[in-house]
Amino acid sequence: MPLPRPASWSKPSEESVEEFGPRRRKVILGTCCMSLLIVSLDATVLNVALPSMQRDLDTTVAGLQWTLDAYTLVIASLLMLAGSTADRVGRRRVFKTGLVIFTLGSLLCSLAPNLESLVAFRALQAIGGSMLNPVALSIVTNTFTDPRERARAIGIWGGVFGISMAAGPLIGGLLVETISWRAIFLINVPIGIAAYLLTWRYVPESRAAKPRRPDPVGQLLVMATLGTLTYAIIEAPAAGWTSPLILSAIGVTVCSLTGLLLYEPRRAEPLIDLRFFRSAPFSGATVIAVCAFAALGGFLFMNTLYLQNVRDLSALGAGLYILPMAALVLVCAPLSGRLVGSYGARVPLLIAGPALTVSGLLFAVFEAETHLGSLFVGYVLFGIGFGMVNAPITNTAVAGMPLAQSGVAAAVASTSRQIGQTLGVAVIGAVLAAGAASPTRRGAVDQAGFVVASRPAWWIITGLGVGVLVIGALTSGEWARGTARRNARRLEPASEPGSPDSGS
Repeated sequence: MPLPRPASWSKPSEESVEEFGPRRRKVILGTCCMSLLIVSLDATVLNVALPSMQRDLDTTVAGLQWTLDAYTLVIASLLMLAGSTADRVGRRRVFKTGLVIFTLGSLLCSLAPNLESLVAFRALQAIGGSMLNPVALSIVTNTFTDPRERARAIGIWGGVFGISMAAGPLIGGLLVETISWRAIFLINVPIGIAAYLLTWRYVPESRAAKPRRPDPVGQLLVMATLGTLTYAIIEAPAAGWTSPLILSAIGVTVCSLTGLLLYEPRRAEPLIDLRFFRSAPFSGATVIAVCAFAALGGFLFMNTLYLQNVRDLSALGAGLYILPMAALVLVCAPLSGRLVGSYGARVPLLIAGPALTVSGLLFAVFEAETHLGSLFVGYVLFGIGFGMVNAPITNTAVAGMPLAQSGVAAAVASTSRQIGQTLGVAVIGAVLAAGAASPTRRGAVDQAGFVVASRPAWWIITGLGVGVLVIGALTSGEWARGTARRNARRLEPASEPGSPDSGS
């Protein structure tokens, strides 16, 4: 089927969403999902490549950790800025800029001659990545204006996100073993170029109907809060929570957050309207995103260590072991989107919470990793839980919010995921380090020792699953929907919530 021809090949400027049909909207959704795929994969795909990179770059594991940290820190710090800027100057414009920067950063990463340059190029890659996910979700929200159609589109979006996060270790292992670790970055280049060309031809420009003034103080406070918090979480297990560096970072986080909470409500046009959080579904989606992605980060981190360092599997072998989890995410993510479109967020959340909880309990109580059958069941249940959770939190985060600030709302959802994953890896790593002398060195811990060391970590993942269940139940009922409706009227009294804002 040929791609639909846009209204203008030479200048696809700002258009009303009514000016193009369903096939054009599908192309726009597919383009946005392409950008989501490459950014999300880079958050997990690199872990299985670290041993190979260590050999090629002749560096330590501690040095390689910065290839992960640079990406996480920059994205977490800039997501809010990218979302608000896109709402103000144009989502298509910011999205195209992000694709160029991310693709260039990926190419440079694949050519990096040493660790220092790789870390710098990863930071450049993350600058582009911060302009893609929240902005692409905002484009999807503004393109699909019918609530049911939008829920299904966001379900597809959530499915791509979940699949890319879960399948990262498998794809990374395959690329490392068949080509090299550089292919992990190089594969982004043709996808990025294709997404740019499709954006140029098919994605219309959209922005807030009333452009908002810049908020440089608020942007700096958000960057300082998220940047120092992420840094403290990542570095505390190695440096110690009482070290001057970590205490200083925490101090900056507290001061920046306090300043943000005091400063933003006093602005007529804040970077993020804190009244968003008066909506129970929006606040619930934010907390659930942190819980679910902390569980995913901890799950992948522990199982990568267990499969490669205890069972002595290759990178590809470890990825194949985790395949049942990725396969269930593949099946459940689009199913969750359809459930959200038909029944709302409550049903998939009430499936996700128990599945994540039972999966954690299998490892925490019954030592599921010691038997292949129970290990498989644990992976399947986690895949069901994580596959079900992403579509409802994504839809809830932007549904009912004024489309004039949909980029900021989407950025909050993306930031919550990033913080959750960072927190999950950092906390699980600290728990494992406390339970074993050196759980990250190959062969340092046998299976029995790893099971003992990891049991508290699995209890944490179990608690996160309970959090998804309880918060999902509390924030998806009629009372919660009532708070969202009342909040929407306060935020945008002059127009109907959910009306398109594809300005001119």
